[in-house]
Amino acid sequence: MTDKEQDHGMSRRTLLTGAGIAAVGTICAPAATAAAAPAPAAAVPAANPSARQRSRPAYHFSVPDNWKNDPQRPIFVNGEYLYYYLYNADYIDGGAGTAWRLATTTDHVRFLDRGVAIPKFSNANGDCWSGSVVVDEHDTAGYGKGAVIALVTQAPEGRQAQFLWYSTDGGRTFAPGDAAPALPNPGVHDFRDPKVMWDADRSRWSMANAEGNRIGFYASADLKSWIRTGEFVRTDIGLLECPDVFRMTADDGTSQWVLGVSANGKGRGLPATYAYWTGRFDGAAFTPDRDEPRWLDWGFDFYGAVTYPDHDESGAENPALRRAIGWANFWDYPHNTPTLATDGYNGDDMIVRELTLVAADAGYRLHSAPPAALAGYATRTHRLGDVTVQGTRDLDIRSGAYDLSAELVWDPAAPPVNIGFEVCRAPGGGRHVAAGAYLRGPFAYVNRRPTINPTGGESQTPVDPAAGRLKVRLLVDRTSVELFLDDGRAVHSHRVFPLEGDDGIRLYAHEGTAVFRDLTIREIAL
Repeated sequence: MTDKEQDHGMSRRTLLTGAGIAAVGTICAPAATAAAAPAPAAAVPAANPSARQRSRPAYHFSVPDNWKNDPQRPIFVNGEYLYYYLYNADYIDGGAGTAWRLATTTDHVRFLDRGVAIPKFSNANGDCWSGSVVVDEHDTAGYGKGAVIALVTQAPEGRQAQFLWYSTDGGRTFAPGDAAPALPNPGVHDFRDPKVMWDADRSRWSMANAEGNRIGFYASADLKSWIRTGEFVRTDIGLLECPDVFRMTADDGTSQWVLGVSANGKGRGLPATYAYWTGRFDGAAFTPDRDEPRWLDWGFDFYGAVTYPDHDESGAENPALRRAIGWANFWDYPHNTPTLATDGYNGDDMIVRELTLVAADAGYRLHSAPPAALAGYATRTHRLGDVTVQGTRDLDIRSGAYDLSAELVWDPAAPPVNIGFEVCRAPGGGRHVAAGAYLRGPFAYVNRRPTINPTGGESQTPVDPAAGRLKVRLLVDRTSVELFLDDGRAVHSHRVFPLEGDDGIRLYAHEGTAVFRDLTIREIAL
């Protein structure tokens, strides 16, 4: 996925690989050995703390050690979801390159580590970057019915192209299919992140590929050779990466197509997360319903996100529900994390989301919610009922990992100026993260400036003071804060690095009164 620093012009691959590609000739294994890759490690919790963990999240996914970045779209195989991600096993030692590491889950909260599925520098084409996996149920590629096929970006001699890898052991290990690319680079600088899906309407495969300021669309009968069918161009939200194309059934019963990309709208005062459009996909190109994208997250740390379908026990897809997982970081500060010193790793994800498509604003909008299974990991529940606040109120509850929900209610005729929560609060009160609504703005926000964080900053989304209420759900997990507003209409995801003991919670309603209705705090641990 990674190549060019969006804001600074520096090579992102330099950040991860350094001289790794140039050194391939001395460290890569022959292609034939990839099929006999070391067996995955025994299944253990993905966090797998072997010593006291000071900053590792309690219930979010984190890499066992060293480094992770881009998520790869999970797939459903034999009753579980296979989640691959980019991993560097010797990052702390200064090593270069990324492998594909595998974790599995059945409930989208607890993940089991399954080890490396594609070792880095497995062949002369270099390390593996982002791509996507599919189950070849009809044996179109010739590796057997049910083979797991990965289309992956590699960059031999610095030239990005898409290469086929295959697995005949249920996605546990992969071997390269051909030394030549399945989709060669036509001579452009950015050419990566293939997202492949089965086009059931036309009984063929479809691919979306990131190509700078455009998404290229391709079709194939066998996953090995591709023809270009169309493109989607956008020039005002930075480099387009990690494309995502899928169909969902909306709450009004209609079937809608969605195109998503990781993009950078900071130059226009927009997020740098997951932008999406609803519209029409005819197997060749995508036509949006509206020009402006919507955003799945308004915070600073939800990049490289992927979505994946929901399945029942039989494997059938539920077209009305989809899930999303995003990297809890951004390329402005990928190495700026104290967890390297405290816990020996750098790489978390934000919570897996359940997505529904809602008719809204003469179009459609994705709403997000934390996974339903998260409730099953509550170790203690504090039901505080309706709490009236004028000024501030400190709670007796202290925790570094919890799920907080409430409805903020105020008099529209005399609203408070500012209402919300201080979380990750230091005993003395100076350090904290503020999450709430500034009704004089009017906007909802997460402000991480008052605590230790990568860059400072505050994210904002509009609210209506005349409504007199705002539903909030706040996930706090040691080094992250995620604010879900009005049943996931908007979400703010942020990395933060509170000190040990910064685990207080304060309620506030400044220059007025508010009720924190049905305030509930569930402490969470896996």
